[in-house]
Amino acid sequence: MIKGSCPRHGDGHPCTCAMGNVYRFIEPVLLLMLHEKGHSYGYELSETLGEYALTDAQIERAALYRTLRTLEENGHVTSNWETDSAGPARRVYSLTKSGQVHLQEWSEVMGRLGKAMDAFAKRAGRSSVAQNASALVR
Repeated sequence: MIKGSCPRHGDGHPCTCAMGNVYRFIEPVLLLMLHEKGHSYGYELSETLGEYALTDAQIERAALYRTLRTLEENGHVTSNWETDSAGPARRVYSLTKSGQVHLQEWSEVMGRLGKAMDAFAKRAGRSSVAQNASALVR
């Protein structure tokens, strides 16, 4: 929904909710979060995910945990159960050296994507201005 009625953001707000679930963008965000935090629990990551999110679409916790599991299977993240503190055991996630490299790969990809999106927005903006100007002339 570019502009219209969004159940989360209300009427007339340009949002990315209608783009669908952009699950791939959870991966670079989690890598960056773990890089900056050093290690973290899944619940803590889910609570602060919105501060790092690349879209304003809501990210489901299930998608976050699936992504963490995939990152671990690919050797980019490790996890250990912490049982030392009071309360239930918690899984602590940390970035590996491979995860650091993967974060840099994502950084390069996102840099290129950012430039492409910027060029798109400028081109679409010029196109809209030109269309509006020609409509005024008529």
